[in-house]
Amino acid sequence: MTLALTVLEIVAPVFILAAIGFTWVKVGIEYRINFVTQMAMTLAVPCLIFVSLMRTQIEPAALTSLTLASMAAYGALSVVIIALVWALRLNRQTFAAPLIFGNTGNLGLPLALFAFGDVGLDYAVVVFAIMAIWSFTFGIWLVAGAGSLGKVLREPLVGATLLGALFLWQGWQTPTFLTNALELVGQMAIPLMLITLGVAVARLTPGGVGRAIALSAVKLAVCVGIAWGVGLWFDLDPTAFGVLVLQVATPVAVTSYMLAEKYGADAQSVAGLVVVSTLMAIGALPLLLAVLL
Repeated sequence: MTLALTVLEIVAPVFILAAIGFTWVKVGIEYRINFVTQMAMTLAVPCLIFVSLMRTQIEPAALTSLTLASMAAYGALSVVIIALVWALRLNRQTFAAPLIFGNTGNLGLPLALFAFGDVGLDYAVVVFAIMAIWSFTFGIWLVAGAGSLGKVLREPLVGATLLGALFLWQGWQTPTFLTNALELVGQMAIPLMLITLGVAVARLTPGGVGRAIALSAVKLAVCVGIAWGVGLWFDLDPTAFGVLVLQVATPVAVTSYMLAEKYGADAQSVAGLVVVSTLMAIGALPLLLAVLL
């Protein structure tokens, strides 16, 4: 009973905030999702990442291990998913990226914070940063067939990651007044992303529900299996291990739908994956947390 209550306390705030966004749209109140998403991804999330990396108390060896483990996990996941997409004769442009990249920002960061505390958030930011850089390079190539290194480096999220890593490596700190301001802006990120997640799901129309259910289940199993194996291989400490598994196991990100719309993939099929995998996560992630805690 105590474990169940603990898990409920962790996941309830996440789904309550997402439900606020979902309800907001369903009752007909305007929500400018493009503006909010842009503000979150170009301002709030970069500030959160930069401050988290700069102020992290994670031991350098543990930070290095998690970084390498994250790279290994997403590299292995990319190989397995692309092989699976090829074996099932699915369209790579439509299905590969959504099955590789999870919702590590909107869902993974708050879950890691509520489950593992501030240290968990620090770890989660590292995994999120690795995923984001891989997504902005390899992920864009999968969907669009092209990419630009210059465009990647101009992304505020990538810049904040590299700058935060530099400050962490050198032991630098911004002036207190600036740190406080950046931290305050970064605190917007998690509630904004969760409410926006609910809004986005409310506006999606699932397509190919049967296939979406099967692929979402396969994605969850493959992601957990690979992250679990990589975490054991790198001998991560319990918190880093839990965060890695949780982050990699997150459902298909709403941004995958946006990319599909932008680059001419089958957006309805991706929308079905987003909705079904997110609903599946409502039941699966609490069970996963119960095992990890």
